[in-house]
Amino acid sequence: MKIEELIRSVDLVIESASQNAVRFIVPQALQAGCDVMVLSVGALADKELRETLFGLAKQHNCKLYFPSGAVVGIDGLNSAHAAGISSVTLTTRKPPSGLMGAPYVVKHGIELEKLERATVLFEGPASEAVKAFPANVNVAATISLAGIGFERTAVRVIADPSLSRNVHEITVEGEFGKFCTKVENLPSPENPKTSYLAALSAVSTLKKILNPVQVGT
Repeated sequence: MKIEELIRSVDLVIESASQNAVRFIVPQALQAGCDVMVLSVGALADKELRETLFGLAKQHNCKLYFPSGAVVGIDGLNSAHAAGISSVTLTTRKPPSGLMGAPYVVKHGIELEKLERATVLFEGPASEAVKAFPANVNVAATISLAGIGFERTAVRVIADPSLSRNVHEITVEGEFGKFCTKVENLPSPENPKTSYLAALSAVSTLKKILNPVQVGT
């Protein structure tokens, strides 16, 4: 059965394939009146796509869900945004093996297997980070959507051969004050490029959709 036929018979579509899949599947699903959960959130760094999806969701009275992914603190970020946020910084540290094949690594010929110490590979806005490391920093996109946008959200990506876990640190400052979060994730058993918590956040979002009791923002 083709995708076009499938989406006519479901209420919720869950995208978990790639940023390209977001561009191909999500508009069709929204036009068919389906709610959609997006896991490859980095695709929304594309302003034109983002505006198209948000517009379709509104036009067809659909919901777009973005799980918190491999980070903690999205609820605090949402709350802080209600007043005003001055800065958001994400620092991601991963074992070199978890960054293999990333477009940024390939383009710059970085020999990750030869790294002997923690090395900063990338520093820049989330809009560039999600393109440079599409399978590694989708959390940067989620943070950008919840906070101050893709251009103002700062991202650092560090390859650290001493690590066995994926580490994400978020620092947020604003009218509310300041908060910092840190999570040390075990890599997904099936995909070392992502964190196990990312998959669990999708499960949690599904439960939240179905549960009449909502806790947190």
